[in-house]
Amino acid sequence: MTVYAPEEFAPAESDVLRRYFTNLDGPVFALVNLPEVVKGALFARYSRSSKSLRRLFLDEFVGDLDIAGDQGVDATIGLQRAEELYEKVFFEYGDDSVAQLGGVHLACEQASNVLTKILEWGRLASYLEQSTRYIAYDTRIAGRYRFYRDLDVLNSRFGTRYVGDMDRMFDSYSILMDKVTEHVRNTVPRDPADSDFVFRQATRAKALDAVRGALPAASLSNVGIYGSGQSFEGMLIRMRAHPLPEARHYASLMLEELRKVIPSFLRRVDVADRGGRWSDYLESTRENTSELVQGLFAETPIDHVAPVVLTDFDPHGEDKVIAAICFSHTSLSEPQIMKRVQRMGHAEKVALLRAYIGDRENRRHRPGRAFERTDYRFDVLSDYGAFRDLQRHRLLTIEWQALTPNHGYTRPDLVDEAGMADVFDEVMSRSAGLYDALTPDFPQQAAYAVSMAYRVRYVMQFNAREAMHMLELRSSPQGHPAYRRVALEMHRLIGEVAGHKAIAQAMTHLTVEAPELERLAAERRAETRRSGR
Repeated sequence: MTVYAPEEFAPAESDVLRRYFTNLDGPVFALVNLPEVVKGALFARYSRSSKSLRRLFLDEFVGDLDIAGDQGVDATIGLQRAEELYEKVFFEYGDDSVAQLGGVHLACEQASNVLTKILEWGRLASYLEQSTRYIAYDTRIAGRYRFYRDLDVLNSRFGTRYVGDMDRMFDSYSILMDKVTEHVRNTVPRDPADSDFVFRQATRAKALDAVRGALPAASLSNVGIYGSGQSFEGMLIRMRAHPLPEARHYASLMLEELRKVIPSFLRRVDVADRGGRWSDYLESTRENTSELVQGLFAETPIDHVAPVVLTDFDPHGEDKVIAAICFSHTSLSEPQIMKRVQRMGHAEKVALLRAYIGDRENRRHRPGRAFERTDYRFDVLSDYGAFRDLQRHRLLTIEWQALTPNHGYTRPDLVDEAGMADVFDEVMSRSAGLYDALTPDFPQQAAYAVSMAYRVRYVMQFNAREAMHMLELRSSPQGHPAYRRVALEMHRLIGEVAGHKAIAQAMTHLTVEAPELERLAAERRAETRRSGR
């Protein structure tokens, strides 16, 4: 049993692909010899398609490109280039800034939804991930359901049970998807102005939102990454120290492909006294800390708390934001400005905030860095699906706990209304049973068994400027109901518990009322654009 399902291409297709992809059969590969706008467009389409990137390129992109001049290129054998200067400056003298100047588009396919969170941990790269909200996961790759098959688990006494339980969970997901879709289409009236295509797309999306919690964290995803040599170096060193075997194996695949494109930038990754010692450091600090924490907290019972708790904030945050607004417009020191702000009347403070915030015509019109002067820290307990979406915001600090079934799960009301609660609950029971069976022998891989409806605890800390961006985005009408609830509760806590009412009021593009079909407006806009073309 192989871990990854290889793709098959016709000879003529392979001839084309060799010019632009560093391999044709592995799950990790770099894109080369293509205009940057094409690589960006490919990745943008990638996140909403069930196809692999190479198949997507053949089916939807290559016909629109002039590839006549690329006949002699073969990207699969690596790129021959003069790198003596990079070797001297970067490797010999250690000038890390040089590694910020070379970027790579890397496709990471057939990665579990546990691994995708590890891939997307870094701040200094851009990521696009295949969405469980737009793609039905009952399609198969090489005849197999799309879940990660860890070789150690498969070769153990749990191998047959692991595959069997996963297959049954995907079977149930497929049933849930069809039944909930049918229920939505039977109960939500179609606007006569909407085409059948728009209505079917929007209702399908709502059903996929409701049933994605039945998918296990082992579900495979495709991730497109664009990063500099420096960001990939940090990512690989961290992954090589990770306790999950899939992460370490995937790091090897990534390193092999990246060295075909930017070898000099990655020479230190597996050098024993350079990247090796860095990975050893990360591994030892994690293990030592975990051992101490387990000893100190193992017997502490878990208190029941609200799903979203504001755990830390600055009571003087709004005054500090106002002082930061004034700073660049005076010659005074910050302490002197702060003293003057504290003597201001309410009307003066409001006037300064209004001038700085201005008339925000849309959510992309955000005030400047003065809003970074105060921040908020939240303890959140949400289903894993919502966590996956919120985790992708990189201009914040986020830490999460191990994924287990121990915090219970959320079952969407729509599943109940469709009469499918028993099927959903059976998936959750099977998920928890497989997790419990795997944990003693495979404590890291056991997370693969946990369905996305199970809840995970995490902390998020971000400044007011990031709050404006994230909360407005994640409360938008097309947002998933699970993370919309988290975003709206965070906004309420900022205004009512932190007392930062002016900052909360500045977030004028939140959507409080939940739409009946979250994706309907977006599908209407997409059809309008298609008609315009």
